Amino acid sequence: MTLTHRLARYRVPLGFVFGALCLGLARPTPRLLAAGAAIAVLGEAVRFWAAGHLEKGREVTSSGPYRWTRHPLYVGSSLMGLGLAVASARAEVAFLVALYLGATLTAAIASEERFLSERFGDAYLLYREGRHVESTRRFSWARAMRNREWRAATGLAAVLALLGWMAFR
Repeated sequence: MTLTHRLARYRVPLGFVFGALCLGLARPTPRLLAAGAAIAVLGEAVRFWAAGHLEKGREVTSSGPYRWTRHPLYVGSSLMGLGLAVASARAEVAFLVALYLGATLTAAIASEERFLSERFGDAYLLYREGRHVESTRRFSWARAMRNREWRAATGLAAVLALLGWMAFR
């Protein structure tokens, strides 16, 4: 198993480790918490929007945010990471977030691109080249729930609550 494959496969458990370290280093202020929370919530909104369009492993999704980017879930995760780095008010946290996201999302994208190319062949190639037939699928809350996006939203709410407690104690 390559390092890229390991980083992609273990990105969630690694996220808990990096998250705990970041929380230990965080020194949020009310102003930076508000700014960071706004960015992070925007990131979660992007993720929810993407999850409400995605049919994982069944098709090449091209509706919603997938019209503009192949990896909107990762765009949303990056915005969430940026928001939490701002909210933490520490350069060390920003560095750790950048390190974690840079390594794990790069690995996840490489792994996902390989899987989608193997699974969907020409259909994914056309999508990558922007020559696909656009889907008119509408957002679905049920689909977002099936894709378990509620877990990321719950985690974000918990982290923001903890940062809020730290900022106002």
